[in-house]
Amino acid sequence: MKVLVLAGGLSHERDVSLRSGRRVAEALRTAGVEVIEADLDARLLATLAGAQVDLVWPLLHGAQGEDGSVRDVLELLDLPYLGSDPRASRTAWNKAVAKTLMRRAGAATPNYVTFPQALFRELGAQGLMALVTDKLGTDLVVKPLYGGSALGVTHVTAAEALPGAMMDCFAYGDIALIEQAAHGTELAVSVVDLGPGPLALPAVELVVDGPYDYDARYNPGRTEFFTPARLAPPLADAAASLALLAHETLGLARISRTDMILDSAGVPWFLEVNVAPGMQETSLLPQAALGAGWELPQLYRALAEASVAAPPSPA
Repeated sequence: MKVLVLAGGLSHERDVSLRSGRRVAEALRTAGVEVIEADLDARLLATLAGAQVDLVWPLLHGAQGEDGSVRDVLELLDLPYLGSDPRASRTAWNKAVAKTLMRRAGAATPNYVTFPQALFRELGAQGLMALVTDKLGTDLVVKPLYGGSALGVTHVTAAEALPGAMMDCFAYGDIALIEQAAHGTELAVSVVDLGPGPLALPAVELVVDGPYDYDARYNPGRTEFFTPARLAPPLADAAASLALLAHETLGLARISRTDMILDSAGVPWFLEVNVAPGMQETSLLPQAALGAGWELPQLYRALAEASVAAPPSPA
């Protein structure tokens, strides 16, 4: 089998993507797979046309990599790839759409509003923020509507901090999502599908000294991970059920990771889902796979083989 690992790109998450790509490429080679590594640049179309690969594994994080556009290109080229199709990717990429669909499916998710930067400027920060805090309170999380790796994300606990958090958010995207903060145990639950159907891996519990921001995600030492999470079996089952619900409700394929908060009443709150989870040394899906007893080379080869056997079908 010959796999092209696609990583890099020009998003804010380029470095994370490159590290994910290197880790997956190394694991696949260990499992006996021939691997080509490629970046998202002007040479890619020629590379894809001449590579004669069995599968493309997109490990691009952020825009293009997770918004479905690169997967559209792969479908135009009739190239099999690993993961969700363009339509499902776009649904998951838009946090507000994903939250709306999950709420309709019965999941708990924090109340929210979204504001484009233009509206923030035209209506005036003071009046608009007063409306937000009147309705949603002052314990809020501000994040870009599109994006990952906690870039542009701020937890605010006072009304006067909200405009600054909005401006930090707009540095990474033109639309901000403001949601009520959920409190409890922070969990990430990954889902893999090797053919018979989606399977939730053990939940990873995150204990962070401060916010789980970009630095805490990718620099060892800031975050303590527990895999499996320190949960009673019924709570672990509830977390797994939410991740499977997200995978199925949003039409995802092969691989996903759902971020959630488990509150003191045992209710898991859906925050967002990722169709191209990080795969580097501190990433959550590899930790969950190891916690489930998988060797990463064998798991990645199994995912690749399943994707070759049953590629996504264009809608």
